[in-house]
Amino acid sequence: MWESLLEIDIVADSFVLVWLVLSGILVLYLLAKEWSIRWFLVAFLVLFVSALIGGGVVWIAVNVLNAFGGPVDDAVWLWVPLAFAGIGLAIFNLWGSRWWRKVVAGVSIVVFALTALFAINAAYGLNRTLGSLLHISTADPITPITPPASAPPEPEGALYTWWTPPADLPATGRSGVVDGGIPNAVSGFPARPAQLYLPPAALVAAPPRLPLMIFMMGQPGDPDVSFTAEVLDRFAADHGGLAPIVLVVDQLGDPSVDPLCLDTSMGKVETYVMQDVVPWATANLHVDPPGRFWTVGGYSNGGQCALYFGSKYPETFANILDISGEEFQGADNADAVLASVFDGDEFAYDAVKPTTIMTAKTPYPDTWVVFTVGSEDPHYPPGVERNAEAATQAGMHVTSTTVEGAGHGADALTGGLQAGFDVLYPRLELAPPPAE
Repeated sequence: MWESLLEIDIVADSFVLVWLVLSGILVLYLLAKEWSIRWFLVAFLVLFVSALIGGGVVWIAVNVLNAFGGPVDDAVWLWVPLAFAGIGLAIFNLWGSRWWRKVVAGVSIVVFALTALFAINAAYGLNRTLGSLLHISTADPITPITPPASAPPEPEGALYTWWTPPADLPATGRSGVVDGGIPNAVSGFPARPAQLYLPPAALVAAPPRLPLMIFMMGQPGDPDVSFTAEVLDRFAADHGGLAPIVLVVDQLGDPSVDPLCLDTSMGKVETYVMQDVVPWATANLHVDPPGRFWTVGGYSNGGQCALYFGSKYPETFANILDISGEEFQGADNADAVLASVFDGDEFAYDAVKPTTIMTAKTPYPDTWVVFTVGSEDPHYPPGVERNAEAATQAGMHVTSTTVEGAGHGADALTGGLQAGFDVLYPRLELAPPPAE
């Protein structure tokens, strides 16, 4: 029962509409406490003042406290004031009313808050189930398919040129939580369980070695392979079941904390990725060796992490997919990060920024990087553009794509994945190079 509740689709239009209708009915009931001009004037004044308070709370949270790590979607500016307005009206109904109106007013407070929460969540589209919103994974466990102890050498040449889909090729890939987890013996970093996508070609009796992508989601967020799996299933359907194996790992530990993808007092994230995850992947997944066919990717906070790891470790990750990534570690709250993490040492802070690393390692002999960002993203495009320019100057093969109509949510993520794999499929020898 509980698992069924956690798997409810909370971004579906029908789900959000139910809450909007329920809220509308409750507002009408609360407004109808009395039928007098005086009452309606006072009630509408309460609505107006409460909405102003809600707007003020958002403004302080965004511009003073930086509680969201940067600008927020327009939906936040709409639904938080509306929720405050409704809650204010409900509280006003508690005075001088009968017990049943008090009960309805109390229920209304909860309903208005949940309606705003669900509407804002749907606008971002990243937490698609109730479990995801509560940071509770309902994904099934998946057992990695380890490299065979002995296997005949694969034919020479690009994979797409000799691969023939066998009769046992499934229509779609398989994904879930890594069964047994990824040990953190070296780093000790308290990462949440990683998720794995195995494409159709990895599920046949004699699978080929496949490229690997290590991916990281945004903050707040959880390791969630579903977005990547859906996009890659479509690519695989057009390419004989071929797709990268994808490992979505946790670079946060706690969704409310950003450890910056570094080794700091907040946790050894860099050690976790490079000394726990990378060796585990090579030992437990039937993938190509690190380098030419490995990609590090990420969205938002994860996009910044991907650019950091890809620019610092090009011998491991020859390909980078940066989807709506932050410009550098803690870019949305740089002054606080400088003070709290680097003790005010600007040189130490600058040294870990991807642009600094790229400048020091120039030139990059064989690194491909794809930058994507939504055309309606209110904050990240300038930073993405600066990073793309730095990567170009460092000698990387750079592709920059704007996802039309996308903001900084699920539309930017799925559009960025689509654009990224359009470029990377030929690079990973899963498809022929584009016609000139």
